[in-house]
Amino acid sequence: MTQAEIQPTVQHNTESQSATRKAAKEPFLPVMRELARTFQAFNAYDDEHIRQLGLTAPQFDVICTLGNTPGMTMGQLAEKTLVTKGTLTGIIDRLERKGLVRREVPPANRRCFMIVLTTEGDRVFEEVFPAHIAYLKQRFSKLNEQELEEIRLSLRKLRQLFQPIQN
Repeated sequence: MTQAEIQPTVQHNTESQSATRKAAKEPFLPVMRELARTFQAFNAYDDEHIRQLGLTAPQFDVICTLGNTPGMTMGQLAEKTLVTKGTLTGIIDRLERKGLVRREVPPANRRCFMIVLTTEGDRVFEEVFPAHIAYLKQRFSKLNEQELEEIRLSLRKLRQLFQPIQN
């Protein structure tokens, strides 16, 4: 390799390293790290209790979403639980085997079906929902109302930055 051929490679590496160092100094990086750590810590705390209640987090989410409702279509349930319909099908199958939900075909629209809590599912909802809220309250009660509202507004603002722009 000649000196003329080596020079562009060295210059490219130097520019690349400079861009990397500059990117590593972006002021939002600590926010991203803290957000990820916060989510991981909350998720671990939340999941541990839900497992003690005999459910997985997605099963708990479905039961609590269906609680106090006449039922929902798979599409509605997927939208509210933020789970894809494909993943939701497996969750519903497992809850159905546990006797906590059932699929009902509404007479007005036989092309879809409603997911409804069974009597046992409703009993589980009435037991686990308040128990889990009390469990979470142990931590959230360490914040006052103003702090909770500030956090909520900050998280909403951050979420909106990443949502698609509506025309």
